[in-house]
Amino acid sequence: MNRFAALLEALLLTPSRNGKLRLMQEYFASESDPERGWALAALTGELSFAEAKPNQVRALAAERVDPELLGWSYDFIGDLAETVSLIWPTLATSAAMAEVPSLTRIVETLQRASRAEVARLLAPWLDALDATGRWALLKLVTGSLRIGVSARLAKTALAEWGGVTTDQIEEIWHGLSPPYQPLFHWLEGHQPPPEIGECPTFSPLMLAQPLEDDDLPGLDPADYLAEWKWDGVRVQLVGRGGERRLYSRAGDNIGSAFPDILADMPDEVTLDGELLVMRDGEVAPFNDLQQRLNRKTASPKILRDYPAAVRLYDILREGAEDLRGLPFIERRRRLEAWFGANGSRPILDLSPLLSFATWDELRKLRDGARERGIEGLMLKRADSVYSAGRPKGPWFKWKRGALTLDTVLMYAQRGHGKRSSFYSDYTFGAWDGDTLVPVGKAYSGYSDDELRRLDRWVRNNTVQRYGPVREVAPGIVLEIAFDSVHRSSRHRSGVAMRFPRIHRIRWDKPYREADTLETLERLLT
Repeated sequence: MNRFAALLEALLLTPSRNGKLRLMQEYFASESDPERGWALAALTGELSFAEAKPNQVRALAAERVDPELLGWSYDFIGDLAETVSLIWPTLATSAAMAEVPSLTRIVETLQRASRAEVARLLAPWLDALDATGRWALLKLVTGSLRIGVSARLAKTALAEWGGVTTDQIEEIWHGLSPPYQPLFHWLEGHQPPPEIGECPTFSPLMLAQPLEDDDLPGLDPADYLAEWKWDGVRVQLVGRGGERRLYSRAGDNIGSAFPDILADMPDEVTLDGELLVMRDGEVAPFNDLQQRLNRKTASPKILRDYPAAVRLYDILREGAEDLRGLPFIERRRRLEAWFGANGSRPILDLSPLLSFATWDELRKLRDGARERGIEGLMLKRADSVYSAGRPKGPWFKWKRGALTLDTVLMYAQRGHGKRSSFYSDYTFGAWDGDTLVPVGKAYSGYSDDELRRLDRWVRNNTVQRYGPVREVAPGIVLEIAFDSVHRSSRHRSGVAMRFPRIHRIRWDKPYREADTLETLERLLT
């Protein structure tokens, strides 16, 4: 466990991508099985302990230290694992000399533990570990590493270490399970690639580059096909060997939250598309789709009120044939033929191609996208093969321009990871008469210098505290860029922004001159 803890701490404190890759590769090369396999599972988000909850950790700490001191410490630090790891008392008894548990022992024990057993197991482990080990243990148990390493980056480190491509890892990933010993043995050259049989595995997605107006003169419209960029969530449908799965763009299996999709999915095909809520063939606002996202299951009411469907863009496999090496125009013909034979399903819909001869014609279509609730356009070279990642040139996304609104900072919350010492998550509001009402939250779009200045301002202008959240006096105007706005019963203002981010900090603007809720409501889609 100590080596895993040292790895997590080093990854957290290493800002560069190459530095993180090197740290993980050194760990994979020097650690033994199954320890390194469980570490890989943790780094890629494949480990979870359903019976372990953050409130158990907090209650356990409150038994060892003064609860009020624990509360104040958590308020200051903003991260439960870090707070408990630092405040946990060091015992001057034989318990402190207990054997430090291995990562393997911790994982395998917790996987069998009931909720009542979790606290009994954690206490002696916390006693045996130092502060770094306690922090790593609690990060692992609560399922929130937040060390600046994505699943994709961990797989990239593994691939580079083993001398293969990340896409080769992705192609077999969902046919494997922790602690991945056959995978490591293959990468070390001890055995052939793992056999995954007929498992419906994920194929890494091809992504588009943003298109700027300055790019257009260098492109020939005759080389490209165009379709709408729908305001949903990119997914991949895979049916193979009688098993069906729905994957997110990151390769996460999200099918359990969409049983309506799984129930009507076709077999022996891999399809690329956009997950949407659709009613009578019309795409509903993204806010409707949000009611379905980030759920482990869907209730009958949710299924009835927010019917999900997939609008298809591409076909990657048909039967045993891999189509990704074909030009897009040929894959499109294959998709249309497949859809004609198999598309009579409520969950499937074919994204139409748009007719245009010049960029000006296409620009007019794009300019009308907002009125139709569409994000923009996709441009795809007719001769482009399906290449994983984001190659420059074959595909472009030409999104409609962002909307902006001047808002007033109302609340600030501590961030996570490297930002855990800063108030970096900001809730902002618009004027409803003489009252500010929250209309959104953002935590991106500012520089490190701006973050430090905002953090200092928040600390000096706090009027009320709510745990890790501070309410501030009106004073700072944030210009927010966002893609669209929708009705929302979950927000006190009655509206919700899509993709809000800080465009500018208006230090110069009087907060009374910020925009109104009425202005925002006029932008409703």
